[in-house]
Amino acid sequence: MLENYFPILLFIIVGLAVGVVPMAVGWFLGPQRPDAEKLSPYECGFEAFEDARMKFDVRYYLVAILFILFDLEIAFLFPWAIVLEEIGMFGFVAMLIFLAILVVGFIYEWMKGALEWE
Repeated sequence: MLENYFPILLFIIVGLAVGVVPMAVGWFLGPQRPDAEKLSPYECGFEAFEDARMKFDVRYYLVAILFILFDLEIAFLFPWAIVLEEIGMFGFVAMLIFLAILVVGFIYEWMKGALEWE
């Protein structure tokens, strides 16, 4: 019975080896010469000047959510394109309606200025 679990154990061991062994090799073989420049916080090429827990503008979250929304909706096009011949005209018309709703939503958010970053 335990031989049934051997592939799972082997998978876990290989996964841990792939994740841990390169880090351990880098830690043991890499040079350990820390200085003030290496230990300083780095943020976009310049010194951090505010607290890391500062509040973000709500527009950041709005743009992020809109990107995820439209990115995921476009992801529905790939499976549809693969089975287009099998689903026929009904699937084609359904996808056209879906894309029309998507385009209307995109135009609406564009006209509302949700994509503008001031």
